[in-house]
Amino acid sequence: MKDAPDQAMTVRDVAGYLNVDEKTVYRLAKRGDLPGFKVAGAWRFKRSDLDSWIDLQKKAAQNKA
Repeated sequence: MKDAPDQAMTVRDVAGYLNVDEKTVYRLAKRGDLPGFKVAGAWRFKRSDLDSWIDLQKKAAQNKA
């Protein structure tokens, strides 16, 4: 995948970026837990949205500790 900041990432790209299985990405996106959108029925994600989501997950984990 090219590292263009605004380029939409695929499920495979996101799975690699987060080091999780593609099924996990689908599950999180369908539940609305992972910020994504559909284009012609296929999930797409913006890296900036994912980075913001990661920051929120980290803050939530720190607040629980």
